[in-house]
Amino acid sequence: MTAASATWRSSVGAIVLGASAGGVEALSVLLPALPGDLALPVFVVLHLPRDRPSLLVDIFAPKCAVRVVEAEDQTPIAPGTVYIAPPDYHLLVDAGPRLALSVDDPIHYSRPSIDVLFESAADVYREHLLGIILTGGNEDGAAGLDAVRRAGGMTVVQQPEEAYASLMPASALERGAVDHVWTLARLAEAMRCLGPRGGMA
Repeated sequence: MTAASATWRSSVGAIVLGASAGGVEALSVLLPALPGDLALPVFVVLHLPRDRPSLLVDIFAPKCAVRVVEAEDQTPIAPGTVYIAPPDYHLLVDAGPRLALSVDDPIHYSRPSIDVLFESAADVYREHLLGIILTGGNEDGAAGLDAVRRAGGMTVVQQPEEAYASLMPASALERGAVDHVWTLARLAEAMRCLGPRGGMA
């Protein structure tokens, strides 16, 4: 276990993941790496067409050792669960903690917005939040990752040279809000180290 992975295991209370173009493939590497005894929640925004149902739960649930569900409004947040934002709704983390869905205006032409999820989760989890930006073709997520960093959380982006679309991780890097720049393989290795000790310190 690396020093960074040990830090994650001891202090991370929640994970937020954001992706756009190429995101299904990237998440297909990371989400199955989560251990079955994971003791924290994971929140995912993947930019999707707004006019048709999402198939992400059907895609990821059979591959994962943890529970994978589409987020529903006002649901209490449970550990060991991956919550995926539904199409055409912003996903937020609210006090409780619980989930909230919003139909506020799109951000960077996107609803759900990565920025909205990351900023709301940073308000609740603060230094116990791990924010990860993956492949994508716009700037959504850069401001949100900066919010995670300013709240004391840890921040990671996929290595832009490896990403299917480099603009999203590169935009976060330009804001200077990134602790680590890792390949998907390196990220998956760290995910596997998140066991039952992960949680609010």
